[in-house]
Amino acid sequence: MKEKILPFRQIEWWVVTFLFVSIILSNVMKSSDFYFSGRDGVVYFAKLFIPLIFLASFYFVHMKLIPIFLRDKKLFKLTMYSGLIVFVSFFTVGAFSMGARFSNDFMMPFYFNTLAIYAGYLAIIYIINQILLNKDEIDFRFYNVLRFVLIYLFIVIFLFQFEKIAGDFITIIFVIVIPAIIGLVMYNFFLIYRLRNQGRKGESNAFYVLLIAVFIGLFLSIAIGRDDPRFLLMGVVIILSIVAILFPLSNFFFRKYDNYLGKLNKLTVKVDQGTANLSFLRSQINPHFLFNALNTLYGTSLQEQADRTAEGIQKLGDMMRFMLHENNQDQIPVEREKEYLVNYIDLQNLRIKEHDNIEIIFNRTEDGCTGMIAPMLLIPFVENAFKHGISLQKKSWIKISLRCLEGSVHLDVNNSIHRSNDEDPEKKASGIGLENVKQRLNLLYPNDYELMIRENEIEYFVHLSVKL
Repeated sequence: MKEKILPFRQIEWWVVTFLFVSIILSNVMKSSDFYFSGRDGVVYFAKLFIPLIFLASFYFVHMKLIPIFLRDKKLFKLTMYSGLIVFVSFFTVGAFSMGARFSNDFMMPFYFNTLAIYAGYLAIIYIINQILLNKDEIDFRFYNVLRFVLIYLFIVIFLFQFEKIAGDFITIIFVIVIPAIIGLVMYNFFLIYRLRNQGRKGESNAFYVLLIAVFIGLFLSIAIGRDDPRFLLMGVVIILSIVAILFPLSNFFFRKYDNYLGKLNKLTVKVDQGTANLSFLRSQINPHFLFNALNTLYGTSLQEQADRTAEGIQKLGDMMRFMLHENNQDQIPVEREKEYLVNYIDLQNLRIKEHDNIEIIFNRTEDGCTGMIAPMLLIPFVENAFKHGISLQKKSWIKISLRCLEGSVHLDVNNSIHRSNDEDPEKKASGIGLENVKQRLNLLYPNDYELMIRENEIEYFVHLSVKL
């Protein structure tokens, strides 16, 4: 309520809808003994259809025409359609009003008074917006409270104009009873419930007793002044309703609200922790892959093949651009992740393609991959295969399959294992990639991924499926 404006257009619509539905239901119950013929029948249907006509007119103007005008700024369209609605509603309300003899004047003062009240309400809202919302720093609490007060005043003035159709009962309910209930609930929240939760039970109990004493004194004074004990009985009933129904019920919703805020705060803390962890994991991943690529280029340059070195540098440049420009994004196109994977494997092939005892098979979807994925999710499994699966002296193999389907990505990696080979420069890299990617999967795709890892003495297998 402090940081933003409440959705008052929807609030106004629901308040007005509740008001007119209450008027209609009240008139239905009061008119249950009518014989639907003659003037009684006309009065009955007039009390049903006149509120419906006003409600429909309010909906089309307030919920349709005004939002369209605020968006398009076309005054002519607003004027034309508003005039049409006023014309239709005027003649239909006039027909029912004259038939039921609510007014002897076809111009119906209550109809035009209602239009004037609505126009005045809109004018006041416009002025308030111009005064209060044209500031750099705004605390919206005062603005929101003021808007609620204006809605209440609009309802009160309207009901006094609509008295013949709304009736005394609805007027008392909306003008006195509902505001009194809201006031009691707010009194309970700020001066009883909240103080009790803060451990200030003495002050809370004092406000509780004060409220009961005020009601007792009020109704006792009325009963004595009017010499009518029924007012005292009414006061007892109202106090019991507050103590036994209103306060326990409102306390129940207050506790639900507090529990909701507690859960929301815990989730916020977890999200912040997850974001911090994710940033930390990414900071570990970037140098890890950079050093692996540099070690590969180092081995290639020792062979003094200029063309291959140039190709390796080009692949490395593509990988570094990927890490600098896209690795820090939350999501990237799957096709870019695939390109990075292809560059990495091509860079590794430059180093090992002269060795006949090493077999590298890479099957991938030839068509472009669609969808978005978190960056650097696939490469750690492939990097791990080259780290543990390649030996320059022993027979080695790595088989990689990358499939892009509609809404998912599937990676299978199968490689030989050579645990004791210390000659390969890949072995000197720190093994943090796999653990990081597992944590990232848990953070980013908690229920949308499948990871299977199996190994034996000679072979290692990984299957990863991610729903995008």
